[in-house]
Amino acid sequence: MELKLKIGELARRSQCQSETIRFYEREGLLPVPRRTAGNYRVYGREHVERLAFIRNCRALDMTLDEIRQLLRFRDLPQDNCHAAHALLDEHVAHVAARIGELQQLERQLKALRRQCQPARSERECRILDELSQSTRGGGKHAAAHVRGTHRG
Repeated sequence: MELKLKIGELARRSQCQSETIRFYEREGLLPVPRRTAGNYRVYGREHVERLAFIRNCRALDMTLDEIRQLLRFRDLPQDNCHAAHALLDEHVAHVAARIGELQQLERQLKALRRQCQPARSERECRILDELSQSTRGGGKHAAAHVRGTHRG
């Protein structure tokens, strides 16, 4: 029996927002669905499976380009296991680099926290003073923002 889902049903089934599904379609990660006579999108089993694959990749913090490549490997599997290994090895290296950046960030934050022991009034707070200096470009805690460290 052929599966025929509207976008809301696909969203519920896949635990993915409708707008995210449309975004993946625009990005070429999901195939364009058929349309009904009333111009509603109709999704099938291949959309459910592909969306699960994409969500699993996103849970591993893979980029859209990495996912796109893995989907190509999946769609044309001949000899692509080696390519999938290489892509995953690159991703592991990227994650290891980010872990190093996060560890450096942790050291900076702890050093900043040690600047003001015990807590003082706002006017005497060395944390606020140090951060004010950092924003002017001269503080020793000025650093690039580490992407992906928090939501918001």
